[in-house]
Amino acid sequence: MPSPAEIEKVAAAAWRIRRYALRMGEVQGQGYIGQALGYADVLATAFCHTMQLRPLEPEWEGRDRFLLSHGHYAIALYAALLEAGVIPEEELESYGADGSRLPMSGMATYTPGMEISGGSLGQGLSIAVGMALGLRHKNSPALVINSMSDGELDEGSTWEAAMSAAHHELGNLINIVDINRQQADGNSQQILGYEPLQDKWASFGWYVQRVDGNDTAAVIDAFDKAKNHVGKQPRVILCDTLMGKGVPFLEERDKNHFIRVEADEWQKALAVLDAQQPTGGAQ
Repeated sequence: MPSPAEIEKVAAAAWRIRRYALRMGEVQGQGYIGQALGYADVLATAFCHTMQLRPLEPEWEGRDRFLLSHGHYAIALYAALLEAGVIPEEELESYGADGSRLPMSGMATYTPGMEISGGSLGQGLSIAVGMALGLRHKNSPALVINSMSDGELDEGSTWEAAMSAAHHELGNLINIVDINRQQADGNSQQILGYEPLQDKWASFGWYVQRVDGNDTAAVIDAFDKAKNHVGKQPRVILCDTLMGKGVPFLEERDKNHFIRVEADEWQKALAVLDAQQPTGGAQ
């Protein structure tokens, strides 16, 4: 298990990621903020614990690659890139503006650290398989981490890629599935039932873990086990998360993929979050 100091460090990073996301959401008055709040612990672990990066050299050849298949989570990834130092904080206020490097839907040509334009759902894992194969041919030790939503489990391309990754024994590939049970048309499990997910991924030949995606220690431990797993299996971490995590009045709000936040609620949400500031949260 991770040390108390490491858990504290990642928890503080997750708090700041949530705060960055809320501040960007306030700039435009909208954004996929529920997902950003719910996924912050996973992103903090990836960017502040697991990945090898050079913040001032986002295209460094030796970097670990993070692919955002669910491109509508861009506000969440921007917040993580801000926390990691890839994007300077002064750019936060430009979110969604004309000419900004932080467009509301993520595009790789605009944003340093954004490896793919992932708006077409279900494509990220296929791209990740190709990247992982390419890196292996170069004898690179770099990891490919693909991040996807549970709604993307509806896509046949996801499962084709899952078979390919196991066939090619891509031990340098980690797939993360955000299981928040929400997609555009309603509850993900009701739209197209995907359980039992652990059994499904295992049957496709993957090393599988399922964790509470809002339990910092559990997420860190899962990433460590995935990275250090002995063998050539691709690895998947299934993360059960709560949309709006950290802001109780958003956690409890009726959700259908996109949480409505009123103009006066952004500052209220920030105040609630600030009251929970963890040790080491301030910068």
